[in-house]
Amino acid sequence: MYIKKIIAATALIGLVIAGVFAYTVYGKLFSPNTAFNTDEAHIYIPSYATYADVRADLEPLLKDPVSFDEVAARKGYVNAIKPGHFIIKKGSNNNEIVNSIRSGNIPVKISFNNQERLENLAGRISVQIEADSLELLKAFEDEGFLKEQNLDRQTALTMYLPNTYEFYWNTSAEEFRDRMLQEYKRFWTPERIAKAEAQGLNAQEVYTLASIVQKETAKVDERPRVAGVYLNRLQNGWKLDADPTVIYAVKKNQGDFDQVIKRVLYRDLETDSPYNTYKYGGLPPGPIFMPDLSAINAVLNPEKHEYYFFVADVSKPGYHLFAKTVAQHNANRKQYIDWINAQGINR
Repeated sequence: MYIKKIIAATALIGLVIAGVFAYTVYGKLFSPNTAFNTDEAHIYIPSYATYADVRADLEPLLKDPVSFDEVAARKGYVNAIKPGHFIIKKGSNNNEIVNSIRSGNIPVKISFNNQERLENLAGRISVQIEADSLELLKAFEDEGFLKEQNLDRQTALTMYLPNTYEFYWNTSAEEFRDRMLQEYKRFWTPERIAKAEAQGLNAQEVYTLASIVQKETAKVDERPRVAGVYLNRLQNGWKLDADPTVIYAVKKNQGDFDQVIKRVLYRDLETDSPYNTYKYGGLPPGPIFMPDLSAINAVLNPEKHEYYFFVADVSKPGYHLFAKTVAQHNANRKQYIDWINAQGINR
């Protein structure tokens, strides 16, 4: 009888211990363990991160980091870190958190537009994905890649079409560049190529001219008319005489793209640069800016007219006065010169 009682007591104690153990394990696995008040928290895990790196980022988000460590170890996560962008929902338990950061890599939306140079584009992208600006710029300027795509350092920017795209955060510089090539090829459909050829241009030249058109006018509805002016000039052998190209040439020659130039002076027109369309005929060797798709479409679908000149219309800010003759243009130009002098804009 005594032995039976001992056995029964031992079994009872075992059950209690097992119950406590099961309760503890269940609690560590399935009890909520988030410490943030928002609906969700975002975590970015770099390539080659260690568990210690992940743990440091997670700690402020967890009520009980120690219990998370135990569950992460039990599930084998500590030796199987996955890079990427992950979302943890408020109220998630340790089991759910581990599952989220192990297999829930969520794409991020990347946006870029109106970058002046490849350097600016690299900087813009580097704050949105893991690759840094130097890695991106190296990929953008890779001579082998550019040669394969019939591009060079001056025309390389034409491959990047401003928009919003989805990428995995841990996308490499080369993967980003190659995806942009795919988007470029997808954009340049046979129909668009045919429209470019109808204007006597190829895809790179359309982009380059669009960069000038957009610099000339911020008004989307006016861009087809401005594009028509420049196409009239090109098709009749005139120089473009585009002020934005002079500004770019001055910045490039001086190695200072941070300076702000609001007024082109006569001395600027003598700047010796292939980007200076007052000095050299035809298009510059590449874009001076990353144009919006609306500017590209304006070049592909220009307004048909006989205008060869335009100048800012001070009575209608943002818009321009257009002229067919030099005499008409000079009359229009006087109102602008008088206005800019009155504003005291000397540079």
